[in-house]
Amino acid sequence: MLNLSPLFYTTDENEACLYTALDLGMRPRNYIAEAKTDVRNCLRVGIPRVLKSNGYASGVPQPRFFTQGSWAYKTLNAPAQDPQQADVDDGCYLPLSFVSQTIRPSVAATVFFAAAEEALSPLVKDRRWKLITDKLTCIRIEIAPYAHIDVPLYAIPDHEFTTLAKAAVQDYGYLNLQEAVRKAERDAWTALPRKSVLLAHRACNWMESDPRAVKDWFLAEVAARGEQLRRVVRYLKAFRDWKWASGGPTSILLMAAAAPLFEKRDRRDDVALLDVVKVLPARLRGGVNNPVDDTESLTKRFGNERVEEAAKQFEAFEKVLRGALDSGNEAQACSWMIGEFGPRFPNIPNRVKWVSVAATIASAPAAAGPSELVGRTKAG
Repeated sequence: MLNLSPLFYTTDENEACLYTALDLGMRPRNYIAEAKTDVRNCLRVGIPRVLKSNGYASGVPQPRFFTQGSWAYKTLNAPAQDPQQADVDDGCYLPLSFVSQTIRPSVAATVFFAAAEEALSPLVKDRRWKLITDKLTCIRIEIAPYAHIDVPLYAIPDHEFTTLAKAAVQDYGYLNLQEAVRKAERDAWTALPRKSVLLAHRACNWMESDPRAVKDWFLAEVAARGEQLRRVVRYLKAFRDWKWASGGPTSILLMAAAAPLFEKRDRRDDVALLDVVKVLPARLRGGVNNPVDDTESLTKRFGNERVEEAAKQFEAFEKVLRGALDSGNEAQACSWMIGEFGPRFPNIPNRVKWVSVAATIASAPAAAGPSELVGRTKAG
């Protein structure tokens, strides 16, 4: 059998591998981090300023922020092809007591969106970024051809708000706060939970949604199972990004589906990936729920036709990956993997190793022990 793991992952910084190729370069990563800080600073000062100028005379708090999504999970991959972009999610929070001062929650949601968009407008114009306001659950700021920042807006119970770490007119969704209020529907706060984190929604006003739980779940999974799980998730996302220019399985769906299927394989990322891929189609077809909310079906949200398409793609991937491992030709194995991951997979046949079937079997299951130590910190 062949061992392709050296081409999937290595701790030798002088050797190419898929995992390193998935990283954003240092310059774009630093640029995104600086842009995220600038957006936070703009909203931290701008939202209170805009609200005060529109009649909220006192008690307007500075928003607080919580990074979520792939940037927080350290599973962010660089885009594989156009029109993909690196997606950074940075939640903006106000205390529920302040948000619910308005009589109607729809007013609060539209005012929150309008104030944030108005606050961001000068920064976006100055940096020649693009403000996108047609996303139902966030404000999107396109900061480069390869990256955007999504800012979802939340109302959070006051005691939790205190624990969060501080950290041109046509270009945004509402002409001003007065227009936002006029467009808001008549409704009441009484039907909404008062002890939950609420996500502002342009069409539905508010939805229960707390992104912190998913982050805690995934980081706990990695702590318990080792960094190889995080790498396998990133390989799955890399396969998706090469096979689907857009519209592929969501990252949360891949994470939730793969984590229960993962089994650590000592120094064999290729086999650990195969273990997941060979049962992933059945897992998708059987239905996958949000790992922190069994009432939310991630596969139902994705849609039956797209779930079936994804299952078939992963079935085909499993056959190619298994064939590469069973192949007696290192160059052919590399060629097949490049077909599944694109040119980011190294075409270096002389680094492919030969191993016995017994050695492959012995790589799992791994004995229980402390989390894997990694020789270097990986971006994304």
